[in-house]
Formats: sequence, structure tokens, C-alpha cells
Amino acid sequence: MAVIVDERTKLVVQGLTGAEGTFHSLRNRDYGTDLVAGVTPGKGGIQHEGVPIFDTVAAAVDGTGANTSMVFVPARFAADAILESFEAGIDTIVAITEHIPAMDMARVVTYLRSSDRDVTLIGPNCPGVISPGRANVGIIPGEVCSQAPGPVGFVSRSGTLVYQIVHELTQLGLGQSTCVGIGGDPIPGSDFIDVLSRFRDDPETEVVVLVGEIGGDAEERAAAWAKENLGKPLVGYFAGREAPPGKRMGHAGAIVSGSQGTWQAKADAFREAGYPVAKNPSEVAQLVAGLRG
Repeated sequence: MAVIVDERTKLVVQGLTGAEGTFHSLRNRDYGTDLVAGVTPGKGGIQHEGVPIFDTVAAAVDGTGANTSMVFVPARFAADAILESFEAGIDTIVAITEHIPAMDMARVVTYLRSSDRDVTLIGPNCPGVISPGRANVGIIPGEVCSQAPGPVGFVSRSGTLVYQIVHELTQLGLGQSTCVGIGGDPIPGSDFIDVLSRFRDDPETEVVVLVGEIGGDAEERAAAWAKENLGKPLVGYFAGREAPPGKRMGHAGAIVSGSQGTWQAKADAFREAGYPVAKNPSEVAQLVAGLRG
């Protein structure tokens, strides 16, 4: 089985009628995802590329049975768009939008995590989720993934490293169960532990790859959790090994403060937990292949 998205996913896209929303949503549909609706306030009632457009997410859910949303709206509207999906009953929300203010996400994440519902928010500032051969919600190119489901679960803070390392896995014949890009912002909707717990419970996932980067302590906390709870092999790779101290590298969360959040601290945490750490992206697939014999 896949995690987060699969054959049962019915996708509504907030911002479908914009250029980026159109491009990536149609790629998701071409991959096989059941794209059932778009939402653009003021454009309800039209068809866009064969997809019905609604004024609100609630109307889209009522009209199509959508159960998953993808947020492609500008940053200043994105937090409210996430909350709109939640209030409409959507339980899986994938926020692609970047540059959402951290205070907005603090408000949203706190609100969703305090809910009695089992709600999954992936992102923001993320490439989304793909379950090979089943569904793609986001901007991950289906061409880099295995054509059929496989045994490798994949979770990453970096979007571009999703593409590179997943392609390396595919080239070695190591298919993926689900690939999740959680995004590189300081306040993500889901962290590594949230996704690792899903892979732990997925019988098709036999080994997990975790791709992190300098900044924060999410990778260290994930290593400690996995040692006690995962029960499956885990391979780590962390971007920023040669980053100058104190310099932010791309993502808003990728900044080192003193001795905290360094590449070495993350590598040490994984090795102390008994997990191998790759020195470069290509070595990830080689380590996974070695674990699978």
C-alpha cells in the first residue's frame, strides 16, 4: 500500500486556473491522479481543461467528493486556502506555495494539530507526494520514479534532491512505495517523524531513505525516534556538508546556529542510532542496494 496518496485520491486544486496550477495539475492528471475539481473564487461554473471549477472548496467537495487538495495560490492567500480545505472536510492537504510567512504557518499548523481529525498537511514550499503507479499530487516528475510500486519509502526536505536521488534509486531498479517532499520551511505541516511513522506502518515499505539538510534538529530527532520505533532499515543523506558556518543555504530552515544543526551533528546522530549516512546523492542508492542484498 502507499501512504498519503493512492488510487483513492480525489484531487481538488486551489489555484488550478493559474499558469503553474494548470501545468502541474494536468501533469498530475496525465500521471493517473483523479483530478476532480479546481477552485478559483469568481470562476465557479466554468470548465478549465475539462475540469469543473468551483468558487469554494466546500462546493467542490459537495460536487465531486474530493478528499485531497493541492494549494497553488499566492503566498499571501495560502494560509487561508489551507484552512479553507480543512474546514471543507479535506483530510490531506499538499501546499506547494513558497514564501508563506512563518507566522501564518505557525497559526495554521497549531490549528490543524489541535484538531480531533486525522489531518495531513504536506508543505508548504514542497514538491508534494508521489506514490509510483498510483497517484501524483505536486510537482515531482513522474519520469524519475519507478513505473510500479516498490519497497523504498522516501522523505526529503529538499525538492531537487527528491528528483535526483529517486532517479538514482530507479536506475538501480529500486522502486519506491511513496516519495514525500515535506518542504524546507522552518514550520512544516508534517515533519520527518510524521512521515516515518507512516512508513513504519506500511507493509510494502521495507527500507526508508531520509534526505535532510543543515539547520534545525529535525534530522537528529528523527534518528532518535527511528532507533526506538521504526523497525526498518534507514539511510540518511544531508545536504550542506561543505556549507560555510552561519550561512543560510537556500531554504528558510537551512541555517546553522552555533553547533546546532550542523552536518556533523546530523551524521553523528544517524550513525549513533546505527544508520548509514551517504556522503553524496549517488551513494544513497548504493547503500540502499547493499541493505537489500
